[in-house]
Amino acid sequence: MCMEVRIRCECGAKEAEFNLRDNIMPPEVIVSLYCPECSSQISFDPETMLNDNGWVIEYDIEMARFMAVAKLGLPPEKITPAFLFDEGYATWKELYPGEHEDIKNEKEAIVAILKEDPHRYFKELREWAQARVERLKAEGWRRAQDL
Repeated sequence: MCMEVRIRCECGAKEAEFNLRDNIMPPEVIVSLYCPECSSQISFDPETMLNDNGWVIEYDIEMARFMAVAKLGLPPEKITPAFLFDEGYATWKELYPGEHEDIKNEKEAIVAILKEDPHRYFKELREWAQARVERLKAEGWRRAQDL
């Protein structure tokens, strides 16, 4: 079971949804979120922060280490921003913030084909999905790299 958390970036312009895998980490493990606009104004600390394509997540690493030791039996030195993000303990709900809305907009034209030509619809949908994953990988989205 995953807890979902919505966090607004520090400048207040954008919001992102996070999953907290198996409820191991509390929502407070995410200290701050910086969108690509407000992240340019901060001093990046790789010990507590992760940059995903301009979005910066700041974690409370001490809290994360405490929770990981207590609940997972992991050594504290293993707990890094990359571990929290990549293993799903405090990561995007989607592949990147705003993905759900982007998918909705991108698929509208393809969905219209369904009534006219179901075979073409499935072909277009498959091609769109494959091209989309390749595009997200090329753009550097961290979660897309493992697809």
